[in-house]
Amino acid sequence: MKRSIKLAVAAAVALSATSAFATNGDHLIGMGAKARGMGGIGIGMSHGAETALSNPALITSVKGTEVSFGGTVFMPDVETNVGLGQGSIKSDADLSVIPEVALASKASDNFWWGVGMYGVAGMGTDYRDAAAGVGNFNMMTNLQLMQFAVPLAYKADGFSFGIAPVLQYGSLDINYQTPMLLANGTNYSSTKGVAQDFGVGYNIGAAYEMDALTVGASYKSAIDMTYKGQISQAMFDFTGSLGSDDLEQPAEIGVGASYTMDGHTFAIDYKKIKWSDAKGYKDFKWEDQNVYIFGYQFAQDNWALRLGYNHASSPIKEQANPLVNTLNLLGFPAIVEDHYTVGASYAFSKMTSLDVAYVYADETTETFTGVTGATTTKHSQDAVSMQVNFNF
Repeated sequence: MKRSIKLAVAAAVALSATSAFATNGDHLIGMGAKARGMGGIGIGMSHGAETALSNPALITSVKGTEVSFGGTVFMPDVETNVGLGQGSIKSDADLSVIPEVALASKASDNFWWGVGMYGVAGMGTDYRDAAAGVGNFNMMTNLQLMQFAVPLAYKADGFSFGIAPVLQYGSLDINYQTPMLLANGTNYSSTKGVAQDFGVGYNIGAAYEMDALTVGASYKSAIDMTYKGQISQAMFDFTGSLGSDDLEQPAEIGVGASYTMDGHTFAIDYKKIKWSDAKGYKDFKWEDQNVYIFGYQFAQDNWALRLGYNHASSPIKEQANPLVNTLNLLGFPAIVEDHYTVGASYAFSKMTSLDVAYVYADETTETFTGVTGATTTKHSQDAVSMQVNFNF
């Protein structure tokens, strides 16, 4: 049974080409085109079925049954200069597709349930075809995460409470060449293949609606993941000592609010992502992120327009250990900080609607002291999301 589940999940992940870049660390700024059009807003404002993982309490806005199918196309632009007179080298991991399927249904006057499959996070680079790989090690990294959730929510007198048990699938692949770095001076090529794992966790949320104001809060548990032979082997090849293969998705806590007046909705969310407590990430010295999200929506009749801004300082800071700096900037450069978003919706009928969103992440540049000296990475992103909704 477990093998069948793993094969099914792997087939879904295969929709993602090369790597799934994310934005707040390795997290998507939001799941669903409505949320992404508003910078990732989803804790204090409901977007129907797609809010199951942002705040499961908010699926209570669904009046009957809502089904959403969609996805996000990521186009990251990453280039690194490792010195040694090689110049800047672009990563070939420049396109990926992340799917989303969500369902929410009102079972009674007070109870709602749902089912969802979401691509939630990922990161990676691809320098396998780069010439003169002494400094970049012809490195290829690819982390992908998908979550399956069953949100359950209860609402009474304007107060909503929701919980979503979460099953997470993850895959990690790290490949590189390390000439002259091993003690015996031989050229070692790592070809370990993809490591996979499942983990379980939960999301809980609450919301309160009064007139035009909605306030909400959410908590996401940490999810422990282990990728056998990946991180430990990389640590050994570069340093001669074994490390842990754990790479835990961090806990996250957030609050949000939205206010609607004459078709205008103003919303704000705040999230704290606990990278410094997560296994694996704390070994690479990632710092906690404070995420600030501002969103605006104007809705009228059968259409809506959205704007958003999302800011979170990079969790990656320069360390005294050049190995950590090299692996962070070359293999997992999650340094993007500012995101500007636009979105729109159009309802073709009472049953069918379409959502679209565009996200632009401005270029961020970091220079750390790496294994070969000064290492500089530049990273920017474009992303397009589209989603079709059916209401019954």
